[in-house]
Amino acid sequence: MSTNTVPRKSRLQSFRERRDEFMRTHEHSPLTEKQKANFVPLAYFDENPDLAFVLDVNTDIDHTPVELPTTTGEPREYIPHGTISFEVEGQPVTLTVYREPERGRLLIPFRDTTNNKETYGAGRTVDPQERPDGKLVVDFNYAYAPYCQYNDNWVCTIPPMNNWLRVPIRAGEKMYPGKESSEE
Repeated sequence: MSTNTVPRKSRLQSFRERRDEFMRTHEHSPLTEKQKANFVPLAYFDENPDLAFVLDVNTDIDHTPVELPTTTGEPREYIPHGTISFEVEGQPVTLTVYREPERGRLLIPFRDTTNNKETYGAGRTVDPQERPDGKLVVDFNYAYAPYCQYNDNWVCTIPPMNNWLRVPIRAGEKMYPGKESSEE
């Protein structure tokens, strides 16, 4: 048996490399041409298996569309899909899962105690994956900041207060040091 085997990349590591490549090169990247030319790789927390869950979703809620605020003050409409409950560092947490009306994609916009210190101040998002049995896979290691973290050319949804956590979610994307403001 060879001792020169190269360790396989984890799924998360491959995802993060693809995300950096998208940010640095893709025409639909939120980065400006100046940011792409001086690309700063995204920063992440180390993988935290304690923040990856398979959860029941409580869909016995009001599914009436709601308007969530944005960074420009113009609201965006989302449909409450259900709530999920779990524990972080021994603290019970409940978050509302939303569905985008146009694309049907599920998302969980959230804030936590890392905002403005380790992560983007306005919050982050994690996209849960639906399983055939109705449960949701919610892996905060894939949590990402909205595009307005990178520069002021983007309009981003602000997490509703019911998704503001009093615990840290030390997983996923950290604050981006290469932000461009519209004053530059």
